[in-house]
Amino acid sequence: MTSAKIKQDRGAFAIKAISYFCITAFALACLFPFVLMISSSFMNEREILQEGYKLFPKEISFKAYDMMLNNSTALTKAYGVTIFITVVGTLLGLFMMSMAGFVLNRKDFKYRNFFSFMIYFTTLFGGGLIPTYILMVKYLDLKDSLYAMILPGIVGAWSIFLMRNFMKAIPDSLYESATIDGAGDFRIYWQVFLPLAVPSLATVGLFTALGFWNEWYNGMLYIQSPDKFPLQYFLQRMINQTNIQALINQGAVIDTADLPSQSIKMATAVLATGPIILLYPFLQRYFITGLTIGAVKG
Repeated sequence: MTSAKIKQDRGAFAIKAISYFCITAFALACLFPFVLMISSSFMNEREILQEGYKLFPKEISFKAYDMMLNNSTALTKAYGVTIFITVVGTLLGLFMMSMAGFVLNRKDFKYRNFFSFMIYFTTLFGGGLIPTYILMVKYLDLKDSLYAMILPGIVGAWSIFLMRNFMKAIPDSLYESATIDGAGDFRIYWQVFLPLAVPSLATVGLFTALGFWNEWYNGMLYIQSPDKFPLQYFLQRMINQTNIQALINQGAVIDTADLPSQSIKMATAVLATGPIILLYPFLQRYFITGLTIGAVKG
């Protein structure tokens, strides 16, 4: 038994063709900067200065990557620090924000509206840099500690509300059944909510992981030891130090005319975005669901 194909009139075909064209053009426009970044990282410095960044360089050069890999020990340590704060910060953030969303959605929690307002209030007003710095350094004693880059990013108001809205899409009968069976609050959260919350957890986890992976500001404020620099801050310092005098002071022997001060900027961007971009394909199928779930019941 064969299924008959539905014939489309010219209007429907034209709309579909225009839609495909617009989507393809938009995708290529988004992809263009990334491809330009990769190709420019392999360009010769003279060619960049004379002709600018191009998609197809005349000559392939690996000098930018060679310069970065000459300091491979420090680069490896920076990768390790970033991976550590990303994994630990994301896991802690998911645990705390999912639990907050679970509690704020419980109708038997008397003060849920008050705490929801207090969390929302933080999106409108902040304490500022100086009070935050005093809190982190003087009272929490986190100067030159990796946790100074983890603690400020483990909780986000938007993510908490996203988790709470997801909770509204879960039937209350599940909680009532679990309560009748003798399950406590934490067991209901762990065995009922979390298995059903995979789409929202994946969405919040992706945003949280991206935030920790791109962390450099708190590293600049609180980290002093070079072996504790996160990847982004390490690469920024490397770019700032890419000048003739700094390299000569470090004992490097380089042809000054070919010093890759421009291509190294693109090479650092490739090294910084390459690993984390591989995470998206594994979470893509949960991404749209996690953003839209709970929107009907809001």
